[in-house]
Amino acid sequence: MSEVKKIATRDSYGNALVEMGAKYDNLVVLDADLAAATKTGTFKKAYPERHIDCGIAECNMVGIAAGLAATGKIPFVSSFAMFAAGRAFEQIRNSVAYPKLNVKIGATHAGISVGEDGATHQCNEDIALMRTIPGMVVINPSDDVEARAAVEAAIEHQGPVYLRFGRLATPVINDTPDYKFQLGKGIVLREGKDVTIIATGLCVSESLEAANMLEKDGISAKVINIHTIKPLDEELVIEAAKETGKIVTVEEHSVIGGLGSAVCDCLSENYPTKVMKIGVNDTFGESGPAVKLIHKYGLDAEGIYTKVKAFV
Repeated sequence: MSEVKKIATRDSYGNALVEMGAKYDNLVVLDADLAAATKTGTFKKAYPERHIDCGIAECNMVGIAAGLAATGKIPFVSSFAMFAAGRAFEQIRNSVAYPKLNVKIGATHAGISVGEDGATHQCNEDIALMRTIPGMVVINPSDDVEARAAVEAAIEHQGPVYLRFGRLATPVINDTPDYKFQLGKGIVLREGKDVTIIATGLCVSESLEAANMLEKDGISAKVINIHTIKPLDEELVIEAAKETGKIVTVEEHSVIGGLGSAVCDCLSENYPTKVMKIGVNDTFGESGPAVKLIHKYGLDAEGIYTKVKAFV
């Protein structure tokens, strides 16, 4: 059996920007002295006149992007999720979202899979922060194919968009002829009747593997990929709850305010259903190899399998 191709979505981000640069001549990219890490350096090499290094000044970077957007440009601001969503939150809220400017935020190195960089850089709160901003679209792609598609979808969308990318290479699972990316639309990857696993980001491939393990135990798990957390595909979530009666959400993010909270908000109002949230449980991360951290925090296939089996 051939080895599954793995690509970090931060690499996908950089490659997509170069591709889109040829298609959209008003696309500009800004970074905060992290072009190598965020992979915007590939765009800088291809289009140096459309790349701005703002230095270690994320708040200023967002302000510059707002000004560029006001002149008709499509600016992508790029930094680690901790700095993009955390440090520059006020500027994103007041300078971008409030005036409804067409700024895109490319946030890399999200979640505990940042690994050895440790708790200060492992942002497990960014989805929650961005969800609270009126009019902000929040996207968390699961692989290379989806990340590339998300970048173009963000460009085509008029208004602010937050895109979450990872440092760790993840399996490519969407390289199928029928794959289609639509903002606000989830994707059913596997049918099932006993429980629905709703996952986002790198947890999607792990959830698929967990579903295969559950099947061997006689548990039929439906798996849904939610790449757009805001706006949430409420219709699909409610339909799945009606079909299986039990929902499990899986995310490399705090269980507070992220995908799990969005799903619970939807179901409590429309179709009350038993939900278990798998994610980072109100704790900071720690320094260590990414794969080992994902295992320790129960976000790999084994951890998901164990928790879902007990839940069902």
